[in-house]
Amino acid sequence: MEPKMFCYQCQETAGCTGCTQAGVCGKKPDVAAMQDLLVYVTRALSAVTTRLRAEGREISPEVNHLITLNLFTTITNANFDKEAITARVRDTLAIKAELLAQVAQPESLPEAARWAGGEAEFESKAAQVGVLSTKDEDIRSLRELITYGLKGLSAYSKHANALLQEDTEVDAFLQRALAATLDDRLTADDLVALTLETGKYGVSGMALLDKANTGAYGNPSVTRVPIGVGKNPGILVSGHDLRDLEMLLKQTQGTGVDIYTHSEMLPAHYYPAFQKYPNFVGNYGNAWWKQKEEFETFNGPILMTTNCIVPPKDSYRDRLYTTGAAGYPGCRHIPGGIGEEKDFSALIRHAKACQPPQEIERGEIVGGFAHAQVLALADQIVEAVTSGAIRKFVVMAGCDGRAKSRNYYTEFAKALPRDAVILTAGCAKYKYNKLDLGDINGIPRVLDAGQCNDSYSLAVIALKLKEVFGLEDINDLPIVYNIAWYEQKAVIVLLALLYLGVKNIHLGPTLPAFLSPNVSKVLVDRFGIAGIGTVEDDLELFFGPERSAG
Repeated sequence: MEPKMFCYQCQETAGCTGCTQAGVCGKKPDVAAMQDLLVYVTRALSAVTTRLRAEGREISPEVNHLITLNLFTTITNANFDKEAITARVRDTLAIKAELLAQVAQPESLPEAARWAGGEAEFESKAAQVGVLSTKDEDIRSLRELITYGLKGLSAYSKHANALLQEDTEVDAFLQRALAATLDDRLTADDLVALTLETGKYGVSGMALLDKANTGAYGNPSVTRVPIGVGKNPGILVSGHDLRDLEMLLKQTQGTGVDIYTHSEMLPAHYYPAFQKYPNFVGNYGNAWWKQKEEFETFNGPILMTTNCIVPPKDSYRDRLYTTGAAGYPGCRHIPGGIGEEKDFSALIRHAKACQPPQEIERGEIVGGFAHAQVLALADQIVEAVTSGAIRKFVVMAGCDGRAKSRNYYTEFAKALPRDAVILTAGCAKYKYNKLDLGDINGIPRVLDAGQCNDSYSLAVIALKLKEVFGLEDINDLPIVYNIAWYEQKAVIVLLALLYLGVKNIHLGPTLPAFLSPNVSKVLVDRFGIAGIGTVEDDLELFFGPERSAG
């Protein structure tokens, strides 16, 4: 008999209430149970590390990395491999036991920190410690909101760590906040404050990753990315990890194998360091949810570096490889930790035996408008705003997904007034980044900053414009926020924006199921959070009834 499950961490959760039979993502109940247990033991380890820090002890980078990778592993669509998740539970318990022995008064720690069950108990323990184990709806909602924000933060920290960048303050906070979700003494008000503090460290985490990426690969610049195909066999790289891509590009030089990006890896083309590779030929396909069709036609092997896996079809399952936090049963996993060189020779051999990719579209995508590039255009942008050529910026960052209701974002982009410019980051852009929306005085009407983590660039741009225009309040800028969300990295971006003081953010296509009515009311009352309506109604809300035609 399979264990029961309850999961509502993503936007597509069943009925916008929770997946209880099997995950809409494709996750089976037994895998979801091990995921719940991994979160539980990671909270427990975090309680131990937080206490040790309070006692003046240092926590090793290896333990920090373990906690970060544990959380990343539990993000939606990252890892479907029960054995891999179970192994992480075992490793975490072993390290927790070692560190617990160093705590002065271990009996004062939460029960979770002292639990040391064997593998025979994993299934029964998992059934006790899932989301619904917190009975109070509002406390549960806030704990999960914080946890999902921390999962998003862990993803950004892990990518920075892969480029040998660390922020021990971010690590310490992540563990302290995770431990706090075990503390029954904390009130709803305490947890609301911790939610905003999570947003503060979300800004720090995104800044760390921005520093890591630009330090390693240069500042993104305006780039035209081909979306056709070449004549050589290829490897398709999906996910978000730029270090994985760099290693693969180096190892494929002179092999006759081309490298293509997919979905969130598209922005790699904007970095100068990657543009020097002659076999880095373009982007193939669209957002993550179309991969079943696009992976089939690609013909060559696919490397999933992070989350966004859709359970593969048999036609290409043997061509799907995973690495890092990603995993899928029956698919080959490429090992390698932080600071280690991964061996991609198996993918390269596999690619050489495959046909070149089948062409599915032609043309190019323009991107590369991260903060350094946009600030280089600051005078031009300020002039356009001052003259009225640009009336408003519309932040349409976030995630794409399967729901038909997400077509709203395509129609919204098409219907925007011609004096509006879209600022975007994340895979939400695939809803409109191939539309011909033109430009304003040479400024494209879609400015793509990059991956979801590059939402940091959008915050930097907003803060700089606030300074340039001499405004006291960031909300006085001609910027509106109409954000699509799907998973936990979007949660940390939202919390970061709230910490920065941004109000009146619209979230869609639905509000998160994990927000209880009372928590939703707090977000509405304090921050003006709202859902989306019809395209027509929302355009009138943002631009007024006198708006110009789209």
